[in-house]
Amino acid sequence: MIALVSGIALGLFSKWLDNLALDSTIWWHRIIEALNLGNFFSDIAIWLFIALVIAVYSASALRAALNVFVFFTGMCGSYHLYTILFSGFDPSSYMMVWYGITLLSPVPAVLCWYAKGSGTIPLILDIGITAIFILSCFSIGILYADIKGILYVPVFIGAILVLYRNPKELCLSLAAGFLLAFLIHPLWPFH
Repeated sequence: MIALVSGIALGLFSKWLDNLALDSTIWWHRIIEALNLGNFFSDIAIWLFIALVIAVYSASALRAALNVFVFFTGMCGSYHLYTILFSGFDPSSYMMVWYGITLLSPVPAVLCWYAKGSGTIPLILDIGITAIFILSCFSIGILYADIKGILYVPVFIGAILVLYRNPKELCLSLAAGFLLAFLIHPLWPFH
């Protein structure tokens, strides 16, 4: 129930940010604009981080799958309805990507839940998840890596901390994660 309510609330908040006409004479509008919150909440990184936290801290792999699916269902549903009711258009074609992510979300949720364990398989899963967060939080190419924005720093660090087991595995996960990210970068759809 908490996952559903959180998803609904964050979907509404995200769409509200999209619709907000920023006025630089209002102090809190300047903060929203400086942090680029509207674009940040329209990007995949924050949603992946929230899903990671939900999955890892769920009581079981099955609960992780269910909780993440329910979260994305609430987020997508409220975002879509808000757009139709208050923005005056139906973003169905855009939302199909997010509905696809929602339908597939139980599988990576289970993988994230198992990544918190110990042993070789969880370490491999951790490397894969780290690579996904590198691709989500950094702009990378053959000879460069740059953080997308200031809010992506706590998202990346948060993901690393959620999966942290020990210093040796952290170093291995970061090194192998960066290498994997550079290798799969051409296939990453969320540039």
